[in-house]
Amino acid sequence: MTTELKVEANMKNAQHLKAYVQMHPDNKMAWYLLGKEYYKNGQYGKANYCYNQAGEVYEAFERSKVPAEMLQQYEEGLLESARERQTARLRKRRVLLALMLLLLMLIPAAVAPGIQPERAGTAAPVAAISAVLPETAEEAKVSPREPASLDFTAVAADAATGGGGLAAILKSAKTPSATALLSMKRSGKWLLWKKGLPLEATLAKSGEGRIVYQSYNQAACACQPPDPAELKQQGLNWQKQQEELAVLWSALRAYKNSKGAYPEVVQELVKPFPANVLGGITPLMKEAFAPLRSAARGEAPLLSASPQPSGGQEAGTPGQEQTGGRPAAGPGEKLFFKQPLAIIVDKQNYRLAVTSGNVIVRNYPVGLGGDKTPEGEFFIKDKVVNPNGRDNGEFGSRGMQLSDSNYAIHGTNEPDSIGKDESLGCIRMSRKDVEELFAMVPMGTKVQISQGVLPEELVVPEERFPSDSPRNQTNPHKVYHWLN
Repeated sequence: MTTELKVEANMKNAQHLKAYVQMHPDNKMAWYLLGKEYYKNGQYGKANYCYNQAGEVYEAFERSKVPAEMLQQYEEGLLESARERQTARLRKRRVLLALMLLLLMLIPAAVAPGIQPERAGTAAPVAAISAVLPETAEEAKVSPREPASLDFTAVAADAATGGGGLAAILKSAKTPSATALLSMKRSGKWLLWKKGLPLEATLAKSGEGRIVYQSYNQAACACQPPDPAELKQQGLNWQKQQEELAVLWSALRAYKNSKGAYPEVVQELVKPFPANVLGGITPLMKEAFAPLRSAARGEAPLLSASPQPSGGQEAGTPGQEQTGGRPAAGPGEKLFFKQPLAIIVDKQNYRLAVTSGNVIVRNYPVGLGGDKTPEGEFFIKDKVVNPNGRDNGEFGSRGMQLSDSNYAIHGTNEPDSIGKDESLGCIRMSRKDVEELFAMVPMGTKVQISQGVLPEELVVPEERFPSDSPRNQTNPHKVYHWLN
Protein backbone atom coordinates (compact mmCIF):
# COMPACT_ATOMS: atom_id res chain seq x y z
CA MET A 1 0.00 0.00 0.00
CA THR A 2 1.43 3.43 -0.95
CA THR A 3 2.03 6.18 1.61
CA GLU A 4 -0.89 8.22 0.24
CA LEU A 5 -3.29 5.30 0.59
CA LYS A 6 -2.07 4.59 4.12
CA VAL A 7 -2.66 8.21 5.16
CA GLU A 8 -6.13 8.15 3.60
CA ALA A 9 -6.97 4.92 5.43
CA ASN A 10 -5.71 6.32 8.71
CA MET A 11 -7.82 9.44 8.26
CA LYS A 12 -10.93 7.35 7.62
CA ASN A 13 -10.20 5.23 10.70
CA ALA A 14 -9.84 8.39 12.77
CA GLN A 15 -13.20 9.67 11.50
CA HIS A 16 -14.94 6.42 12.39
CA LEU A 17 -13.32 6.26 15.82
CA LYS A 18 -14.20 9.88 16.48
CA ALA A 19 -17.83 9.10 15.71
CA TYR A 20 -17.63 6.16 18.10
CA VAL A 21 -16.25 8.18 21.04
CA GLN A 22 -18.90 10.81 20.45
CA MET A 23 -21.49 8.12 21.04
CA HIS A 24 -19.46 6.44 23.84
CA PRO A 25 -17.40 9.17 25.56
CA ASP A 26 -16.72 6.94 28.59
CA ASN A 27 -14.91 4.27 26.55
CA LYS A 28 -11.30 5.04 27.47
CA MET A 29 -9.96 2.34 25.16
CA ALA A 30 -11.68 4.00 22.21
CA TRP A 31 -10.08 7.32 23.14
CA TYR A 32 -6.68 5.62 23.30
CA LEU A 33 -7.07 4.06 19.85
CA LEU A 34 -8.30 7.34 18.39
CA GLY A 35 -5.21 9.03 19.82
CA LYS A 36 -2.98 6.48 18.10
CA GLU A 37 -4.69 7.15 14.77
CA TYR A 38 -4.19 10.89 15.18
CA TYR A 39 -0.55 10.28 16.13
CA LYS A 40 -0.01 8.25 12.94
CA ASN A 41 -1.35 11.21 10.95
CA GLY A 42 1.03 13.65 12.68
CA GLN A 43 -1.82 15.39 14.55
CA TYR A 44 0.00 15.36 17.87
CA GLY A 45 -2.16 17.93 19.66
CA LYS A 46 -5.31 15.89 19.03
CA ALA A 47 -3.45 12.72 19.93
CA ASN A 48 -2.42 14.19 23.29
CA TYR A 49 -5.99 15.26 23.96
CA CYS A 50 -7.22 11.71 23.31
CA TYR A 51 -4.49 10.23 25.50
CA ASN A 52 -5.57 12.56 28.32
CA GLN A 53 -9.13 11.31 27.91
CA ALA A 54 -7.91 7.72 27.95
CA GLY A 55 -6.29 8.28 31.35
CA GLU A 56 -5.15 5.09 32.99
CA VAL A 57 -5.71 3.07 29.81
CA TYR A 58 -3.01 5.10 28.06
CA GLU A 59 -0.61 4.61 30.98
CA ALA A 60 -1.27 0.86 31.12
CA PHE A 61 -0.88 0.16 27.41
CA GLU A 62 2.09 2.45 26.82
CA ARG A 63 4.08 0.92 29.67
CA SER A 64 3.20 -2.72 29.01
CA LYS A 65 4.01 -4.91 26.04
CA VAL A 66 0.52 -5.63 24.76
CA PRO A 67 0.48 -7.69 21.54
CA ALA A 68 -0.25 -5.51 18.52
CA GLU A 69 -2.77 -8.13 17.28
CA MET A 70 -4.89 -7.60 20.40
CA LEU A 71 -5.06 -3.84 19.86
CA GLN A 72 -5.79 -4.33 16.16
CA GLN A 73 -8.64 -6.75 16.85
CA TYR A 74 -10.21 -4.39 19.38
CA GLU A 75 -9.85 -1.44 17.01
CA GLU A 76 -11.37 -3.39 14.11
CA GLY A 77 -14.36 -4.19 16.31
CA LEU A 78 -14.88 -0.51 17.15
CA LEU A 79 -14.41 0.53 13.53
CA GLU A 80 -16.91 -2.03 12.33
CA SER A 81 -19.44 -0.82 14.87
CA ALA A 82 -18.88 2.79 13.80
CA ARG A 83 -19.15 1.88 10.09
CA GLU A 84 -22.43 0.05 10.63
CA ARG A 85 -23.85 3.03 12.47
CA GLN A 86 -22.67 5.39 9.71
CA THR A 87 -24.14 3.13 7.03
CA ALA A 88 -27.50 3.14 8.83
CA ARG A 89 -27.42 6.94 9.03
CA LEU A 90 -26.58 7.26 5.34
CA ARG A 91 -29.40 4.88 4.43
CA LYS A 92 -31.85 6.94 6.47
CA ARG A 93 -30.64 10.16 4.86
CA ARG A 94 -31.06 8.71 1.37
CA VAL A 95 -34.66 7.72 2.13
CA LEU A 96 -35.44 11.20 3.47
CA LEU A 97 -33.76 12.81 0.46
CA ALA A 98 -35.82 10.66 -1.93
CA LEU A 99 -39.02 11.70 -0.17
CA MET A 100 -38.04 15.36 -0.34
CA LEU A 101 -37.30 15.10 -4.07
CA LEU A 102 -40.65 13.46 -4.63
CA LEU A 103 -42.43 16.28 -2.79
CA LEU A 104 -40.52 18.90 -4.76
CA MET A 105 -41.66 17.28 -8.02
CA LEU A 106 -45.29 17.46 -6.92
CA ILE A 107 -45.27 21.01 -5.47
CA PRO A 108 -44.74 24.05 -7.75
CA ALA A 109 -41.70 26.17 -6.94
CA ALA A 110 -42.33 29.36 -4.99
CA VAL A 111 -40.35 31.99 -3.09
CA ALA A 112 -41.85 33.48 0.06
CA PRO A 113 -42.52 37.25 -0.12
CA GLY A 114 -39.58 39.30 1.11
CA ILE A 115 -37.13 36.39 0.98
CA GLN A 116 -34.37 36.54 -1.63
CA PRO A 117 -33.00 33.24 -2.96
CA GLU A 118 -29.49 32.53 -1.67
CA ARG A 119 -26.88 33.34 -4.24
CA ALA A 120 -24.49 30.61 -5.26
CA GLY A 121 -21.19 30.65 -3.49
CA THR A 122 -22.37 32.59 -0.42
CA ALA A 123 -22.31 31.19 3.06
CA ALA A 124 -22.60 32.40 6.62
CA PRO A 125 -19.25 33.16 8.25
CA VAL A 126 -17.96 30.46 10.54
CA ALA A 127 -15.59 31.21 13.45
CA ALA A 128 -15.78 28.28 15.83
CA ILE A 129 -14.09 24.93 15.93
CA SER A 130 -15.37 21.52 16.88
CA ALA A 131 -17.56 20.20 19.62
CA VAL A 132 -15.66 17.21 21.01
CA LEU A 133 -12.23 17.51 19.41
CA PRO A 134 -10.56 20.43 17.62
CA GLU A 135 -11.55 20.12 13.97
CA THR A 136 -12.10 22.53 11.12
CA ALA A 137 -14.42 25.50 11.15
CA GLU A 138 -16.59 23.92 8.45
CA GLU A 139 -17.40 20.98 10.69
CA ALA A 140 -18.74 23.11 13.53
CA LYS A 141 -21.18 25.38 11.68
CA VAL A 142 -21.70 27.52 14.76
CA SER A 143 -22.57 31.20 14.90
CA PRO A 144 -19.42 33.31 15.27
CA ARG A 145 -21.01 35.77 17.65
CA GLU A 146 -19.18 36.21 20.94
CA PRO A 147 -21.26 35.38 24.03
CA ALA A 148 -22.57 38.26 26.11
CA SER A 149 -20.65 37.00 29.15
CA LEU A 150 -17.37 35.14 29.28
CA ASP A 151 -15.36 33.53 32.05
CA PHE A 152 -11.56 33.33 32.05
CA THR A 153 -9.09 30.89 33.50
CA ALA A 154 -5.38 30.15 33.10
CA VAL A 155 -3.69 26.78 32.66
CA ALA A 156 -0.22 25.51 31.83
CA ALA A 157 0.65 26.12 28.18
CA ASP A 158 1.32 22.42 27.55
CA ALA A 159 -2.07 21.55 29.06
CA ALA A 160 -3.88 24.14 26.93
CA THR A 161 -2.36 22.98 23.65
CA GLY A 162 -2.23 19.29 24.57
CA GLY A 163 -5.85 19.09 25.69
CA GLY A 164 -5.35 18.65 29.45
CA GLY A 165 -6.85 22.01 30.37
CA LEU A 166 -9.67 21.49 27.90
CA ALA A 167 -10.42 18.02 29.22
CA ALA A 168 -10.53 19.24 32.81
CA ILE A 169 -13.01 21.98 31.96
CA LEU A 170 -15.22 19.66 29.92
CA LYS A 171 -15.32 17.21 32.83
CA SER A 172 -16.33 19.92 35.30
CA ALA A 173 -19.93 19.69 36.47
CA LYS A 174 -19.97 23.50 36.64
CA THR A 175 -18.75 24.20 33.14
CA PRO A 176 -19.64 27.85 32.43
CA SER A 177 -21.56 28.86 29.32
CA ALA A 178 -18.33 30.27 27.89
CA THR A 179 -14.71 30.18 29.06
CA ALA A 180 -11.51 31.65 27.65
CA LEU A 181 -8.24 29.79 28.34
CA LEU A 182 -5.06 31.78 28.92
CA SER A 183 -1.78 29.87 29.02
CA MET A 184 1.04 30.12 31.56
CA LYS A 185 4.63 29.19 30.76
CA ARG A 186 6.02 26.30 32.79
CA SER A 187 9.41 26.54 34.51
CA GLY A 188 10.18 23.36 36.40
CA LYS A 189 7.41 22.87 38.94
CA TRP A 190 6.33 26.50 38.62
CA LEU A 191 3.81 28.23 36.36
CA LEU A 192 4.67 31.85 35.50
CA TRP A 193 1.88 34.42 35.82
CA LYS A 194 3.03 37.08 33.39
CA LYS A 195 1.00 40.08 32.32
CA GLY A 196 -0.65 39.54 28.95
CA LEU A 197 -0.89 35.74 29.12
CA PRO A 198 -1.46 34.33 25.60
CA LEU A 199 -5.04 33.50 24.63
CA GLU A 200 -5.11 29.81 23.69
CA ALA A 201 -8.78 29.01 23.13
CA THR A 202 -12.40 29.58 24.06
CA LEU A 203 -15.03 27.03 25.04
CA ALA A 204 -18.72 27.74 24.64
CA LYS A 205 -21.92 25.75 24.93
CA SER A 206 -23.86 25.73 21.67
CA GLY A 207 -27.64 25.70 21.41
CA GLU A 208 -27.58 21.92 21.02
CA GLY A 209 -25.78 21.52 24.36
CA ARG A 210 -22.45 20.70 22.72
CA ILE A 211 -19.13 22.25 23.75
CA VAL A 212 -17.64 24.34 20.94
CA TYR A 213 -13.84 24.72 21.04
CA GLN A 214 -12.26 27.70 19.26
CA SER A 215 -8.48 27.68 19.08
CA TYR A 216 -6.59 30.98 18.96
CA ASN A 217 -3.22 29.26 18.57
CA GLN A 218 -2.69 29.40 14.82
CA ALA A 219 0.30 27.05 14.89
CA ALA A 220 -1.50 24.42 16.97
CA CYS A 221 -4.81 24.37 15.10
CA ALA A 222 -3.50 25.07 11.56
CA CYS A 223 -6.36 27.53 11.15
CA GLN A 224 -7.00 31.27 10.89
CA PRO A 225 -8.51 32.27 14.27
CA PRO A 226 -10.84 35.25 14.68
CA ASP A 227 -9.39 38.60 15.73
CA PRO A 228 -8.36 38.11 19.40
CA ALA A 229 -7.81 41.80 20.26
CA GLU A 230 -10.98 42.27 22.34
CA LEU A 231 -10.54 38.99 24.21
CA LYS A 232 -6.89 39.79 24.93
CA GLN A 233 -7.89 43.10 26.49
CA GLN A 234 -10.50 41.33 28.60
CA GLY A 235 -7.82 38.85 29.61
CA LEU A 236 -5.55 41.69 30.77
CA ASN A 237 -8.41 43.13 32.82
CA TRP A 238 -9.10 39.71 34.31
CA GLN A 239 -5.45 39.26 35.35
CA LYS A 240 -5.42 42.65 37.05
CA GLN A 241 -8.67 41.81 38.81
CA GLN A 242 -7.39 38.44 40.02
CA GLU A 243 -4.25 39.99 41.52
CA GLU A 244 -6.35 42.41 43.55
CA LEU A 245 -8.66 39.63 44.70
CA ALA A 246 -5.65 37.48 45.66
CA VAL A 247 -4.28 40.29 47.84
CA LEU A 248 -7.67 40.81 49.54
CA TRP A 249 -8.19 37.07 50.06
CA SER A 250 -4.72 36.74 51.60
CA ALA A 251 -5.31 39.76 53.85
CA LEU A 252 -8.57 38.29 55.16
CA ARG A 253 -6.82 35.04 56.04
CA ALA A 254 -3.88 36.86 57.66
CA TYR A 255 -6.20 39.05 59.74
CA LYS A 256 -8.08 35.98 60.95
CA ASN A 257 -4.84 34.24 61.93
CA SER A 258 -3.77 37.31 63.91
CA LYS A 259 -7.06 38.46 65.49
CA GLY A 260 -9.04 35.22 65.65
CA ALA A 261 -11.91 36.67 63.60
CA TYR A 262 -12.44 38.25 60.20
CA PRO A 263 -12.66 42.06 59.89
CA GLU A 264 -16.13 43.59 59.87
CA VAL A 265 -15.20 46.38 57.46
CA VAL A 266 -12.47 46.63 54.86
CA GLN A 267 -10.95 49.70 56.57
CA GLU A 268 -9.73 47.43 59.39
CA LEU A 269 -7.10 46.11 56.95
CA VAL A 270 -5.50 49.54 56.44
CA LYS A 271 -5.26 50.96 59.93
CA PRO A 272 -2.24 53.07 60.98
CA PHE A 273 1.04 51.36 61.90
CA PRO A 274 1.43 48.87 63.56
CA ALA A 275 -2.04 47.51 62.66
CA ASN A 276 -1.56 48.04 58.91
CA VAL A 277 -2.32 44.58 57.48
CA LEU A 278 -2.26 46.08 53.98
CA GLY A 279 -0.65 49.13 52.48
CA GLY A 280 -3.85 50.14 50.70
CA ILE A 281 -7.07 48.95 49.09
CA THR A 282 -8.42 49.41 45.57
CA PRO A 283 -12.04 50.13 44.47
CA LEU A 284 -12.40 46.52 43.34
CA MET A 285 -11.20 45.25 46.70
CA LYS A 286 -13.84 47.39 48.43
CA GLU A 287 -16.55 45.91 46.20
CA ALA A 288 -15.37 42.34 46.68
CA PHE A 289 -14.80 42.59 50.45
CA ALA A 290 -18.28 41.49 51.58
CA PRO A 291 -18.65 38.42 49.31
CA LEU A 292 -15.10 37.23 49.95
CA ARG A 293 -15.50 37.66 53.71
CA SER A 294 -18.75 35.66 53.55
CA ALA A 295 -16.92 32.93 51.64
CA ALA A 296 -14.08 32.96 54.16
CA ARG A 297 -16.57 32.61 57.02
CA GLY A 298 -18.26 29.70 55.30
CA GLU A 299 -21.50 31.64 54.91
CA ALA A 300 -21.34 31.44 51.10
CA PRO A 301 -19.50 29.21 48.64
CA LEU A 302 -16.13 30.36 47.37
CA LEU A 303 -16.89 31.08 43.74
CA SER A 304 -14.40 29.02 41.80
CA ALA A 305 -15.42 26.80 38.90
CA SER A 306 -12.19 26.24 37.00
CA PRO A 307 -9.92 23.20 36.98
CA GLN A 308 -6.66 23.08 38.89
CA PRO A 309 -3.62 24.07 36.85
CA SER A 310 -1.27 21.18 36.30
CA GLY A 311 0.81 20.80 39.41
CA GLY A 312 -1.93 21.06 42.01
CA GLN A 313 -2.62 24.79 42.28
CA GLU A 314 -6.27 25.41 42.96
CA ALA A 315 -7.85 27.91 40.64
CA GLY A 316 -11.08 29.58 39.72
CA THR A 317 -12.61 31.67 36.97
CA PRO A 318 -14.03 35.17 37.23
CA GLY A 319 -17.54 36.37 36.60
CA GLN A 320 -17.44 38.36 33.40
CA GLU A 321 -20.42 40.64 32.99
CA GLN A 322 -18.97 43.62 31.22
CA THR A 323 -18.94 46.98 33.00
CA GLY A 324 -16.92 49.60 31.23
CA GLY A 325 -14.40 47.11 29.84
CA ARG A 326 -13.68 45.56 33.25
CA PRO A 327 -15.18 42.33 34.61
CA ALA A 328 -17.89 43.06 37.14
CA ALA A 329 -17.05 42.99 40.84
CA GLY A 330 -19.19 42.01 43.80
CA PRO A 331 -21.03 38.77 44.51
CA GLY A 332 -20.26 37.44 41.04
CA GLU A 333 -16.51 37.45 41.58
CA LYS A 334 -14.73 34.14 41.14
CA LEU A 335 -11.34 33.58 42.67
CA PHE A 336 -8.43 32.12 40.71
CA PHE A 337 -5.76 32.26 43.45
CA LYS A 338 -7.44 30.38 46.27
CA GLN A 339 -4.21 29.71 48.19
CA PRO A 340 -2.86 32.68 50.18
CA LEU A 341 0.11 34.59 48.81
CA ALA A 342 3.51 33.57 50.17
CA ILE A 343 7.09 34.80 49.74
CA ILE A 344 9.98 32.57 48.71
CA VAL A 345 13.60 33.80 48.66
CA ASP A 346 16.21 31.90 46.64
CA LYS A 347 19.76 32.67 47.84
CA GLN A 348 21.34 30.81 44.93
CA ASN A 349 19.54 32.70 42.16
CA TYR A 350 19.10 36.04 44.02
CA ARG A 351 15.35 35.97 43.56
CA LEU A 352 12.32 36.78 45.69
CA ALA A 353 8.99 35.39 44.47
CA VAL A 354 5.40 36.03 45.44
CA THR A 355 3.59 32.72 44.98
CA SER A 356 0.17 31.12 45.29
CA GLY A 357 0.42 27.36 45.21
CA ASN A 358 2.67 26.51 42.26
CA VAL A 359 2.05 29.79 40.42
CA ILE A 360 4.69 32.54 40.58
CA VAL A 361 2.85 35.87 40.58
CA ARG A 362 6.06 37.93 40.83
CA ASN A 363 9.77 37.05 40.68
CA TYR A 364 12.07 39.93 41.62
CA PRO A 365 15.87 40.30 41.66
CA VAL A 366 17.25 40.90 45.16
CA GLY A 367 20.49 41.59 46.99
CA LEU A 368 21.52 39.30 49.85
CA GLY A 369 24.23 38.68 52.40
CA GLY A 370 25.52 35.24 51.41
CA ASP A 371 25.88 33.02 54.48
CA LYS A 372 24.77 35.94 56.65
CA THR A 373 21.26 35.71 55.21
CA PRO A 374 19.48 33.07 57.31
CA GLU A 375 17.58 30.16 55.84
CA GLY A 376 14.29 28.85 57.17
CA GLU A 377 10.69 29.93 57.71
CA PHE A 378 9.68 33.42 58.82
CA PHE A 379 6.68 35.72 58.57
CA ILE A 380 6.15 39.43 57.99
CA LYS A 381 5.87 40.96 61.49
CA ASP A 382 5.98 44.71 60.79
CA LYS A 383 5.37 46.75 57.65
CA VAL A 384 6.71 50.29 57.78
CA VAL A 385 6.83 53.15 55.29
CA ASN A 386 10.03 55.22 55.18
CA PRO A 387 11.99 53.38 57.89
CA ASN A 388 13.82 55.82 60.20
CA GLY A 389 11.86 58.69 58.66
CA ARG A 390 13.51 58.67 55.22
CA ASP A 391 12.59 57.23 51.82
CA ASN A 392 16.16 57.36 50.51
CA GLY A 393 18.12 56.03 53.46
CA GLU A 394 19.87 52.68 53.81
CA PHE A 395 16.50 50.89 54.10
CA GLY A 396 14.79 52.73 51.25
CA SER A 397 11.10 53.64 51.23
CA ARG A 398 9.64 50.37 52.59
CA GLY A 399 10.64 47.81 55.21
CA MET A 400 9.10 44.47 56.23
CA GLN A 401 10.62 42.84 59.30
CA LEU A 402 11.01 39.06 59.37
CA SER A 403 9.51 37.57 62.55
CA ASP A 404 11.35 38.47 65.81
CA SER A 405 14.70 39.09 64.19
CA ASN A 406 16.99 41.87 62.99
CA TYR A 407 16.45 40.83 59.37
CA ALA A 408 14.08 42.54 56.97
CA ILE A 409 13.05 42.85 53.35
CA HIS A 410 13.62 46.50 52.49
CA GLY A 411 14.70 48.99 49.86
CA THR A 412 18.22 50.27 49.46
CA ASN A 413 20.24 53.35 48.58
CA GLU A 414 22.77 51.07 46.89
CA PRO A 415 20.89 49.76 43.83
CA ASP A 416 24.07 48.27 42.36
CA SER A 417 24.09 45.73 45.21
CA ILE A 418 21.02 43.96 43.75
CA GLY A 419 22.12 40.51 42.60
CA LYS A 420 25.12 40.49 44.94
CA ASP A 421 26.01 39.43 48.49
CA GLU A 422 26.76 42.83 50.04
CA SER A 423 24.26 43.07 52.91
CA LEU A 424 24.77 41.92 56.49
CA GLY A 425 21.91 39.46 56.04
CA CYS A 426 18.88 41.50 54.99
CA ILE A 427 17.12 41.20 51.62
CA ARG A 428 17.52 44.28 49.46
CA MET A 429 15.14 45.29 46.67
CA SER A 430 14.88 48.14 44.19
CA ARG A 431 12.45 50.93 45.04
CA LYS A 432 9.70 49.97 42.59
CA ASP A 433 9.94 46.31 43.53
CA VAL A 434 9.83 46.77 47.29
CA GLU A 435 6.94 49.24 47.07
CA GLU A 436 4.92 46.81 44.96
CA LEU A 437 5.75 43.93 47.31
CA PHE A 438 4.70 46.06 50.32
CA ALA A 439 1.33 46.68 48.64
CA MET A 440 0.71 43.06 47.64
CA VAL A 441 1.62 40.98 50.70
CA PRO A 442 -0.27 41.45 53.98
CA MET A 443 1.27 41.42 57.43
CA GLY A 444 1.64 37.83 58.57
CA THR A 445 2.66 36.55 55.13
CA LYS A 446 4.89 33.48 55.31
CA VAL A 447 8.50 33.84 54.09
CA GLN A 448 10.63 30.83 53.14
CA ILE A 449 14.36 31.39 52.55
CA SER A 450 16.31 28.57 50.88
CA GLN A 451 18.49 27.84 47.84
CA GLY A 452 17.91 26.70 44.26
CA VAL A 453 14.11 26.70 44.38
CA LEU A 454 13.13 29.52 42.00
CA PRO A 455 13.67 30.06 38.28
CA GLU A 456 15.97 32.85 37.18
CA GLU A 457 13.36 34.24 34.77
CA LEU A 458 11.95 37.48 36.12
CA VAL A 459 8.21 38.02 36.47
CA VAL A 460 8.00 41.79 36.87
CA PRO A 461 5.31 43.62 34.86
CA GLU A 462 5.71 47.12 33.48
CA GLU A 463 2.37 48.14 34.97
CA ARG A 464 2.71 47.55 38.71
CA PHE A 465 0.17 46.66 41.35
CA PRO A 466 -1.31 49.88 42.85
CA SER A 467 1.25 50.98 45.45
CA ASP A 468 0.63 54.62 46.36
CA SER A 469 2.35 55.80 49.53
CA PRO A 470 0.05 54.77 52.40
CA ARG A 471 -0.88 57.27 55.08
CA ASN A 472 -0.14 56.74 58.76
CA GLN A 473 2.08 53.71 58.13
CA THR A 474 5.35 55.27 59.24
CA ASN A 475 6.87 54.67 62.66
CA PRO A 476 8.58 57.82 63.98
CA HIS A 477 8.96 56.31 67.45
CA LYS A 478 11.57 53.70 66.54
CA VAL A 479 15.05 53.66 65.03
CA TYR A 480 15.54 50.46 63.04
CA HIS A 481 18.85 48.63 63.21
CA TRP A 482 18.24 45.83 60.73
CA LEU A 483 21.31 43.92 59.55
CA ASN A 484 21.54 45.79 56.29
